[in-house]
Amino acid sequence: METQMKKKVGKKNKDAHVKRLHNYYQRTGFYMFIWESLKKAFIPIVLVVIGLFVFNKYVYNINDGLQTMTETFSRTSLLITFFVSETILGLLPPEIFIAWCKKTPTPLVNLAILAVLSYSGGILAYYLGKASLKINAVKEYLEVKMAKHLKNTKKWGGFLILVGALLPLPFAISCLTAGMIKYPIKNVIIFGLFRFLRFAIYGWAIFSVVN
Repeated sequence: METQMKKKVGKKNKDAHVKRLHNYYQRTGFYMFIWESLKKAFIPIVLVVIGLFVFNKYVYNINDGLQTMTETFSRTSLLITFFVSETILGLLPPEIFIAWCKKTPTPLVNLAILAVLSYSGGILAYYLGKASLKINAVKEYLEVKMAKHLKNTKKWGGFLILVGALLPLPFAISCLTAGMIKYPIKNVIIFGLFRFLRFAIYGWAIFSVVN
């Protein structure tokens, strides 16, 4: 009897917490932000597909270039290069590597590996950002000159990660920034999972263009 009462009280408290969280997200525009982010993610995908089609038809045969890339560089070296890029500022467009996947014997496996490497690179970038706070110049700049901006950034840190994960922006920079503002790693891990969704969508789009 007592155990059942505790379970009921626990469930009631949990439901109340979920309701408060829902009301907070609704009031602060969290759900609308996610919806707008998903809509914004659709346009770049269409532009990437159209751009690849035009480039492939009128400028250079992408399939020939990817074939050369596959024959010239080893799978391991390409994956290492991608991981380093996704950890340090994300300077190389993931779309190039996604297109490369299609030319390999196991495109879906390699696409999944890319997604894992990108996600892992973002997490590592987070810790690099956190470690940079040990540099006095960086810490002073953030705490003094950027204090007001950081207050708002910490509040919407999850949005920062979400945007970096979904949209064609360097995911590593979003995670690096999250580390510098000491945003909770648990939230980075959760919001960062949207990175897998991006790779799935972009993979589908690019695979439909590359032969």
